[in-house]
Amino acid sequence: MNFENPSISLLNEKKLYIFDMDGTIYLGNRVFPYAIRFINHLRASGRRVLFFTNNASHSPKFYLEKLTRLGFSPSSSEILTSGDVTVEYLKRHHPGKSVYLVGTPDLENNFRENGIPLLSGKEDRADIVITSFDTTLTYEKLDNACRLIRGGAQYFSTHPDFNCPTETGFIPDSGAIAAFVTASTGKTPTYFGKPYPETVDMICEITGVTKDEMCFFGDRLYTDIAIGRRHGVTAILVLSGETQPADVDAAAPADKPDFLFPSLDEVDQAMFG
Repeated sequence: MNFENPSISLLNEKKLYIFDMDGTIYLGNRVFPYAIRFINHLRASGRRVLFFTNNASHSPKFYLEKLTRLGFSPSSSEILTSGDVTVEYLKRHHPGKSVYLVGTPDLENNFRENGIPLLSGKEDRADIVITSFDTTLTYEKLDNACRLIRGGAQYFSTHPDFNCPTETGFIPDSGAIAAFVTASTGKTPTYFGKPYPETVDMICEITGVTKDEMCFFGDRLYTDIAIGRRHGVTAILVLSGETQPADVDAAAPADKPDFLFPSLDEVDQAMFG
């Protein structure tokens, strides 16, 4: 692999550092100690941190508890998920519409707490069907989703990730579930999360930081890096999760990261010595 990073001064001048979680700062329940060290250095230097995950199978409260347990010392305002972006989009653009959600109980509770009316799946029609990363997935849920989409429901998905990295390997994620529904119905969903513009817009609105003042760290080319390259945000790829060196070599120039590091350990050393 032949990749040359630009000057580290480009990263030093940022105000907001946005971190993917799985594969970037931890794998499952195995924390990367250097990630904690790097994030502590950022905070100590007066820079802001945001944890953003496409994994909508858990609520922000779950991630707050997990990140605290792993040693990252987060505040609730530092955590955002693709589920949150989807909820906000529904509230702004489809208020009161009925939704059938294929998701975990944690995601269902997050929707209900935000006033999104959820259907049971037994209904004849729905305004919107949403699929996500559902570790409680059943054939009945898939059947309900496909039937309601064929009946005219709009189709959304919280995020496009095909696989979720864990300490024991990859497991099927939201994009794989959406591919099943698309194969059956012929309908491709409108996706949220990374790399879609709604996520960048929401981060800008919540933080008050402009695109050129922030940067994304992540382990996936098609989500973490794509969100930066498509929307004018500096994107840093680490090879501690899904992406392999061969994937970077095979990527088109427009899809390659702005920076490439083996892990956040090397970013920390480059920025703080």
